[in-house]
Amino acid sequence: MTFRIGPRTNQIIAYSILLLMTLITVVVLFFIIGYVFKNGIGQLSLEFLTDKTRDMGKEGGILPSILGTFFVTIFAIIIATPLGVGSAVYLVEYTKGGLIHRIISFGADCLAGVPSIIFGLFGFIFFVIKLNLGWSIISGGLTLAVMIIPTIIRTTEEAIKAVPHSFREISYSLGGGKLDTILKVVLPTSLPGILTGVILGIGRAVGETAAVIFTAGSSLGIPTSAFSSTRTLAVHFYILAREGISMPKAYATATVLIIIILLVNFIAYRLMHRFMAKYY
Repeated sequence: MTFRIGPRTNQIIAYSILLLMTLITVVVLFFIIGYVFKNGIGQLSLEFLTDKTRDMGKEGGILPSILGTFFVTIFAIIIATPLGVGSAVYLVEYTKGGLIHRIISFGADCLAGVPSIIFGLFGFIFFVIKLNLGWSIISGGLTLAVMIIPTIIRTTEEAIKAVPHSFREISYSLGGGKLDTILKVVLPTSLPGILTGVILGIGRAVGETAAVIFTAGSSLGIPTSAFSSTRTLAVHFYILAREGISMPKAYATATVLIIIILLVNFIAYRLMHRFMAKYY
């Protein structure tokens, strides 16, 4: 006798398994955030956020690291966003799946799989030494830009592909050219997906350690120019924890880092939903 599971039972089993996987993911996420917050939230204060770092991090605050994280990340996003979006538009709208498309896609996929320490080594050799930019915000930002370009390319590419072809045909029928259609129809419609890629890029840039410590350096001073060496929050946390300088301040730094990432995601998703409400 063959035992056969009914469609309804099969659906209940599949739903239960998927729900369990989701709950495990959420529990792990909240456990990590809760553990860091539990150990670090008590160390937070206005002085900690606005004071300079002293005695290698044992005393003072993390203002230089906050500014360093902001400048390096903004520089990386400014460079990576137009390059990533432009590449995705070219791949979807102009190559039409030809040899060039396959070569660029293969290269982007390979680039996305490269470990961050390799990006750090590349940035150190090329930007810091060969281009003589030194350990600086520029070197760190350029290295992070190279890291996050594949993410922006892939998410933007999928977002553009999701735009119905009928939208393009309507634009063409009204006299719009290729470029006008891309700028006024395709990109505004795919903007939520593009923002998602940028958000992912920001998250990776803010939390990156290996690539930044080799290129932006780890100076504790407040950066005064784009050529200043700086220490990001992720690097500051890594050094405090690795050297055992001050675990309470390390947890406090990690707490600030998580809060910044959560705020960036919240603001970005609010903007994304506004755009979605406008175009959908």
